[in-house]
Formats: sequence, structure tokens, C-alpha cells
Amino acid sequence: MEEWINAFLKRLENKNFSFHTIRAYHADLQEFLAFFKARKQNDLKYFTSANIRSFLAALQTHEDPARNTILRKIASLRSFAAFLLAEDKLERNPFKLLPAPKRQKILPKFLSVAETDRLLDTAAHSKHFAARDKALFELMYSSGLRRSEVTGLRIKDVDYFNGLVKVFGKGSKERLVPVTDEALNALKIYLAQRKNPQPDDALFLNKNGKPLTGDGLAYIFKNTAIRSHLARKVTPHSLRHSFATHLLNNGCDLRSLQEMLGHKSLAATQVYTHVSLEKLKSVYNHAHPESKENL
Repeated sequence: MEEWINAFLKRLENKNFSFHTIRAYHADLQEFLAFFKARKQNDLKYFTSANIRSFLAALQTHEDPARNTILRKIASLRSFAAFLLAEDKLERNPFKLLPAPKRQKILPKFLSVAETDRLLDTAAHSKHFAARDKALFELMYSSGLRRSEVTGLRIKDVDYFNGLVKVFGKGSKERLVPVTDEALNALKIYLAQRKNPQPDDALFLNKNGKPLTGDGLAYIFKNTAIRSHLARKVTPHSLRHSFATHLLNNGCDLRSLQEMLGHKSLAATQVYTHVSLEKLKSVYNHAHPESKENL
């Protein structure tokens, strides 16, 4: 079984799956493999519906994970099963009669406009990397980019004339996202401080002059949030959620937001409508003849 897991992960790499997806699949499948090794069943013939149920039951007994974590593990195993079926290594699909729990709806956590302004101002006054951090935070808030998308940017991906940035999202899908003048100006100032920047160079560098990594970006966010004295945990995704929520609250339509976020389906974007109730209340109070504002 271990040999085929490695072959499956190699196939994902060849299909340009993201590093984070491959890492998650690898962890899930290794956990699955360890479970069967402990039962001395390290053979594909044991990859059955009954044994998958046993594995999932053991997870919930010992770890009590969130429902969405279980769903991710099921997705990993389901993809692995599809790979084995395509390779004629399984006689039947073990997931055919295996029901999956419904996905748990989790509302995205976002910052208010005031909190966002405080975070951006703190980044702009970083002790050693003010120019870089201001450009980094302004770009992420102005475009709603994912962590991997930001760290994958090159200098030539920024179009200053049209105010756009070319982004390679999940599955290496390319899209163009608008950028604010504030972010573009911050990028110009930052790059002017770089030594001989070239078009193919990484847009953001770490303190050692190497391309900024996802972990490095998370570290910068953590420290900036601490210095901002925000009463909540802030991650790179917090700015993405804030970007989406603030746009919706100011009249952006869902289809445009979907395109900017790089969501495959509109359903993924619709989650942000649940956090825009204040805007809905404001429109209602202004429009309804019998609301308090119109009496």
C-alpha cells in the first residue's frame, strides 16, 4: 500500500497540485497507512468500505476532530481510491456505499475596517522592514490574495499601468486581480530599496534576501498582529476574509468577488453573504417606508 500511496502523491505533483494540498494528502494517507500497519493489513486488498469505516471511527474515538477535518481525510482517501481504480488495483470502489457527513458551515473571521487600518498602519511602521511590510499588507488587503499566491508572485506579475496583478491560484490557474493605488505606490517604494531587482525575481524577500515563504509570511502576520494589539488571532487569510467582506458591504456583486477571489464555484463565495448582515440592515432601514429612519 505504501508504494501506491507514493505513486499517487507523485501523480498529484505532476498535475501541479499545490504544495499545501499535497502535504495534507500525504499526512492523511500516512495516518491511514499507520492504522493498517498496526493491524498488519498493509495490502490493497484491505482497502474496503468496512475498513475505512473502522479507520474513521478510530479517529473520532481517539482525537474527536472537527467534522471538516474528517471530510478532508475522506476526500484524501476517496482521491486515492479513484487513482487505484484507474490503475486497476481495486476491484470495486470502497466509497460507493459509504455516506459522508455534511460539511460544517464555518463563517469566515474578518477584521473591521478600523482593525484593518490599525493592522496596515502597524505594518507600515515595522522596525526593520517597513517598506516591505507596508507593500505586503497593502497588496494582500487590496487584492484578497491567498498566502501561497503572494509568496509565488514575481516582480513582473505586477502591472502598474493597468493596476492589476497576475496571480497563479489553486491548480496553477491564472487570474488578474485589481490593485489599489496605495498598494502600487508601496510596491514601488519597496522595490526602489532592493538591489538590482529583476523581473523574474520574487516580489517579496525575507530578511536574508531569499524569496518569502508561506511560513515566513505567517510569522510576519503574527508579529504585526501582536504589535497592533488586536483582540483576536490574525492570519494571512484574515485579510482575505476582510477584503471580501468589506467589498460586499460596499456593494460589490458576488460574481465579481468570485472572480477576484479565484473561487471555482459561486457557493464558496456565498459564505461571505452571511457576514454582511449589517449592510443588509442599513439598506432595509433606509428603504422601508415604516423603518425608524423614514418615520
